[in-house]
Amino acid sequence: MMFRSFEKSDPAMSPAGFTFLTVKSAALRQRADMTLYVPENCVVGPGTPIVLLLHGVYGSHWAWSFKGGAHQTATRLMHGGDVPAMLLCMPSDGMWGDGSGYVPHRSGNFEQWIVDEVPAAALSAYGLTGATPPLFIAGLSMGGFAALRLAGKYPDRFAAASAHSAITQVSNLDSLILESRCDWSTTPADVSVISALRSAAGAVPPLRFDCGSDDAWLQANRRLHRELDDSRIPHRFEEYPGDHDWSYWAQGLERSLRFFGETLQNREADSGERM
Repeated sequence: MMFRSFEKSDPAMSPAGFTFLTVKSAALRQRADMTLYVPENCVVGPGTPIVLLLHGVYGSHWAWSFKGGAHQTATRLMHGGDVPAMLLCMPSDGMWGDGSGYVPHRSGNFEQWIVDEVPAAALSAYGLTGATPPLFIAGLSMGGFAALRLAGKYPDRFAAASAHSAITQVSNLDSLILESRCDWSTTPADVSVISALRSAAGAVPPLRFDCGSDDAWLQANRRLHRELDDSRIPHRFEEYPGDHDWSYWAQGLERSLRFFGETLQNREADSGERM
């Protein structure tokens, strides 16, 4: 068992489809929480894709569902056959200050928590320890920064990445968080999305990101789009009406899930052609 303690909610006392976990994280050196969701009538097996959904500053593991309705969007798309069955895995960022940035700190490795421990905990919750299903990652704002950055640092780990209203430089967090970042990693791939994506040892996984037309980070997202084009890194960038808020992100999740479903179809098609 990777975790010293592993507390799982009782299905009889949890909302349908939901599982809540609290685990002792070695990476964080403390307990941490996550919410898991799979629609009723969808069976979770060794090959069921996992979608990591990362929240923004001030948030926690419950935000994607209970502010953004992630479970409602997922149920509609999966039951309608628009996307295959997927397991939504919504972790806290580690609960450091106003937001950990999902990066390594001297006090704890918030990146390792997301990349290694969270997927392992999700699999363990369903009795699937050791399985290696496709792993997708998406996030909003600070979580979008992490989703794109981690796709660059771990291109072989993630099948695709998507971001909504992403911050693109860790310094963007300085106007949002109270605490100092003096103990955070200063490695280029940990402070800049474009640096992380340019550092990828191999081809980056499929990428998409979007931003609202009234979002304060729109120009930064446009700049990232240009930088990716200049670096010839394939990606999809889209702009939609909206601001930096849950109304925009709730709609954005459908775009992410459809993108991940499309990625799975392309992988299956490529595999079939090679046979």
